[in-house]
Amino acid sequence: MQNALGAIQSLLILGGSSDIGAAIAERLVPEGCRTVVLAGRHPEAMAPVAERLQVAGATVSVTAWDATDIGGHADAMKAAWDAAETAGGDIDCVVLAAGVLGDQPRLEDDPAAAAELAAANYSGPVSTLLHIAGRLREQGHGIIVVLSSVAGERARRSNFVYGSSKAGLDAFAQGLADSLVGTGVRVVVVRPGFVRSSMTEGREAPPLATTPEAVADAVAGAIASGRETVWVPGAFRFLATVFRHLPRAVWRRASARM
Repeated sequence: MQNALGAIQSLLILGGSSDIGAAIAERLVPEGCRTVVLAGRHPEAMAPVAERLQVAGATVSVTAWDATDIGGHADAMKAAWDAAETAGGDIDCVVLAAGVLGDQPRLEDDPAAAAELAAANYSGPVSTLLHIAGRLREQGHGIIVVLSSVAGERARRSNFVYGSSKAGLDAFAQGLADSLVGTGVRVVVVRPGFVRSSMTEGREAPPLATTPEAVADAVAGAIASGRETVWVPGAFRFLATVFRHLPRAVWRRASARM
């Protein structure tokens, strides 16, 4: 459970090799998080993150989880909880930091690849998060942090496959939060804009681009304050309201330049 000061003591990162997931763990460990479970498809990619967290003072386990392997999610989450229990406790906070950005022109030319992206970004997380919600409900406490995206607020021509998958995930996370009211479990939806990371390497950064560290700071702030929705940077809260209400013809012209 969270300690007397409200700090997270145990953490599960889904997407343990992601820059944002690593930044969140590295932000929380100095504040009292002592057990970290990193889950993902490639253990070797998570090893450097595990080493840094161990140096910072955390007990770290690495377990297997593949968002697209829906049939394996129950076993993957059991393994994650078993790893945390071996370290001496349950799991206070789960961060869904996995996702695939994809290349829009390629996705339009390869419908199978578009479907795979949708599975990684939406249907896989839906299955996994329902398993997690059940375990946290049994505990009677916990926080689920879902990395959504500003791109899900209104699909743009340049990335509508990715944006639509994030829109679905965002809506699911909000509904999941409503279903967990009164259980001791809450959901935090985080909506970053463009994040300078390995996932976006080689792409031109637009205005208001942010960093994994800034996202981590926002997540830590939401955990401490009880906020349910976080925009990174915060200006997107207001810009998204404008975007949602633009006439479609105007939005087409505006988004073509984004």
